[in-house]
Amino acid sequence: MQKERTFLPQTIVSQMMQIGSTRQPFSKESCEKSSRIRNAKVVQSVCPYCAVGCSLDVYAKDGKVIDIEGNADSPINRGTLCPKGSATFQYTVNPSRLTQVLYRAPYSDHWEGKSLDWTVEQIAQRVKKARDETFVQSLPDGREVNHTLGIATLGGATLDIEENYVIKKLFGGGLGVVSIENQARI
Repeated sequence: MQKERTFLPQTIVSQMMQIGSTRQPFSKESCEKSSRIRNAKVVQSVCPYCAVGCSLDVYAKDGKVIDIEGNADSPINRGTLCPKGSATFQYTVNPSRLTQVLYRAPYSDHWEGKSLDWTVEQIAQRVKKARDETFVQSLPDGREVNHTLGIATLGGATLDIEENYVIKKLFGGGLGVVSIENQARI
């Protein structure tokens, strides 16, 4: 003989299914925790490694970089980064990273730290000297050229169109440099 099944009323079953779903077991510590990037200032930047130009979100608090991630809003990388781009934060905050200009004088056997002002002044003086020594106003046949072949520039892949425009105007139009090149050949 077959025994007849009895079913629990549906309200009791639905109440039993909700056990544990209305109250979450949070500890005091987990309630007090927050994301380390909360309240950080976000600045968009460009990955410094290749010519793709992946966008980065740089998070800073109290004047210090605390995290670097791919920018999810970028149509170029949509938040993803290659291994080198993913390690940008570690390169930035690495305690072994050089934070001052190192200069080795001619015939010296050691490097010495120099200020940024000293370095910029040295570069300006050397560019001026090289331009003055190699500047050609006109060719022997009389054609005016106003150029120098003693200086060349090489731009990096992460320079944008505006930066390249300024470089071309400064070096080409201002200084007369003929050899202006850029690594970005996409």
